[in-house]
Amino acid sequence: MRTRSSRLSSRQADGTRARGRTAAVLRVFGAVVPAVLSAVLLAGGGGPRTAPADTGAGATATPVAAARTLPRLPASVDGGSWRSGHLQGMAVDRRAGHLYFSFTNLLVKTDLRGTPLGSVTGFTGHLGDLDFDERDGRVYGSLEYKAAKAFYIAVFDGARINRMDMDAASTGVVSTVHLGEVVKDYTADMDGNGVFDGDTAATPDHRYGCSGIDGVAFGPALDGTGGERLTVAYGIYANTGREDNDHQVLLQYDVRGWKRYERPLTEQSPHTSGPASPGGKYFAYTGNTTYGVQNLEYDRHTGNWLLAVYKGTKTHFPPYTLFVVDGSKRPVDGVVRGQREPEHGRLLSLLPQGLHDAGSGVYGWEAAGQYGLVSLDDGRYYVAEAGTVRADGVTRQTGRAVLHRWTGGVPNPFAVADAS
Repeated sequence: MRTRSSRLSSRQADGTRARGRTAAVLRVFGAVVPAVLSAVLLAGGGGPRTAPADTGAGATATPVAAARTLPRLPASVDGGSWRSGHLQGMAVDRRAGHLYFSFTNLLVKTDLRGTPLGSVTGFTGHLGDLDFDERDGRVYGSLEYKAAKAFYIAVFDGARINRMDMDAASTGVVSTVHLGEVVKDYTADMDGNGVFDGDTAATPDHRYGCSGIDGVAFGPALDGTGGERLTVAYGIYANTGREDNDHQVLLQYDVRGWKRYERPLTEQSPHTSGPASPGGKYFAYTGNTTYGVQNLEYDRHTGNWLLAVYKGTKTHFPPYTLFVVDGSKRPVDGVVRGQREPEHGRLLSLLPQGLHDAGSGVYGWEAAGQYGLVSLDDGRYYVAEAGTVRADGVTRQTGRAVLHRWTGGVPNPFAVADAS
């Protein structure tokens, strides 16, 4: 039998061992949790997001951070009505609870209730699709000045857009990077007559039928080399009389070093500061569409790329308005069909789902998204609705982001979703 003193000593020893075990656990917990959180933040660009899938079209991914840390997403967000061009694209900053709407010559920033927080005006060029870069907190959009043969990525400092009618040229909230590769294809003298025919579809000029740029999206390198890239899609003229305009053309850029190229927007004297060439150039065979990829979006839930277009006019191709590039398949070297001179390039594969046209081999859907498409990386999307209203004798353009979920159904793979 143990004495009281021996029992006390034993309990004290047990307590010391317990405290020691607790301290050890806390030390491990204290070391592991920050490391895990650090890994999560690095993987998600500094904030909660869904990890990309590494398998085929039907794969899903597990959220790496709880969705409750993000603001609740409403079923719709009204982008307002404006004396502007029509809605071209949207971008979402989920952590801040902000939406950005591109209205051709106007950028509008709202909160999740649709309250305007600021706008950027003064564009005489064509401001197109948008995407938000979670790494630097800025909005990237396509910007065209066809008459000047100048094509840019416009980079908006969203945090500084804090009032209405901020001038694009003088307030410093937007900088631009020139894309020389686009200029070369847009101005290409394809018939060799020494004359550039300008902004028209009725010409054999413009390599691949390039009319400039529109769709933009951040996503992984298409060649599987790793790292985040900005992908830029060509606009393509509708022209039924040529066969070299049946691909969607995608360029990829690593924007981490773009600060050295960025210049203020100076429309009177367009600059040419930008990368000499893209990091990759890729082709997706869809048939000719009217003005190419209007909205481009990468979905981290499936690892696929969505290309929203205006339907084409060639009768031997299907009139699909949405194509999906299969992110599980690497590009392959192959013939870029229809070119005047034999050409090889990096070819992308369409997802073999949805509607299928046996004659051309093309897969796709009949869906909205041409005016704005944002993947929320969990099977849901904001799909834009564009329209007009008439007030006081003036026509104003409207835009609205409406929450949908992906069903994969045909002909339309999107279904309206509830708020979450």
